[in-house]
Amino acid sequence: MDQKKKIYFASDVHLGLPNNEESLKREKLFVKWLDEIKDDAKEIYLLGDIFDFWFEYKRTIPKGFSRFLGKLCEITDSGVPVHFFTGNHDMWIFDYLPQETGVVLHKKPIVKEFSGKKFYLAHGDGFGPGDPFYKLLKKIFANRFFQWVFARFHPNIGMWIADRWSTHSRYSRETRPFEGEDKEWLIIYSKELLKKEQFDYMVYGHRHYPTDMVINKNTRYINLGDWLSHFTYAEFDGQELYLKKFTKK
Repeated sequence: MDQKKKIYFASDVHLGLPNNEESLKREKLFVKWLDEIKDDAKEIYLLGDIFDFWFEYKRTIPKGFSRFLGKLCEITDSGVPVHFFTGNHDMWIFDYLPQETGVVLHKKPIVKEFSGKKFYLAHGDGFGPGDPFYKLLKKIFANRFFQWVFARFHPNIGMWIADRWSTHSRYSRETRPFEGEDKEWLIIYSKELLKKEQFDYMVYGHRHYPTDMVINKNTRYINLGDWLSHFTYAEFDGQELYLKKFTKK
């Protein structure tokens, strides 16, 4: 790996939340971060919930986000791969976004190796024990028939439904305080997975609580936090992975 080229990870920007004015401020900040890292980035991984809601109708997409989408196009056009994971808020990304912006779309966890280090990468929603109601809903939302039915709604109605659901989902699960290693579902899930396969780093979004901790002698668990209140991201320089905070200069 070229030591001048780094791997970057971020998640949970929730563009569109809570209103256009506040979302635009965060969008400009996130674009500023992308602009600062693009020249030394070998790859960029966006691990889900970049949008607070996204649905690709046949001829319509959610309005807004032009600065962010334009920056994605600029970065991918320059030859830097951008990997875009769907989260629980933007799981209805289909063909338009990857075709228009050139991102590599991931709907499931992936395993990557960088400079001999093995990474497990995922958004993290629905992992581990607990929350059976959401896990059932996730299966419904992923169902093609349900997606077809939702697409029959007028976009104004669909966006209103999504906004109501988004608020409930976010505050009931994602932003609760850290509950201890033995109660954090993603950590429990990670430890179970490590019984079958070893990783150097397990990197997630979803939880909104920036975390960097050792969960066994060989593995670090990283939660990327969010861009709602923490503005955190991870940077791998070829030797170490660092959890950092972006501050506007």
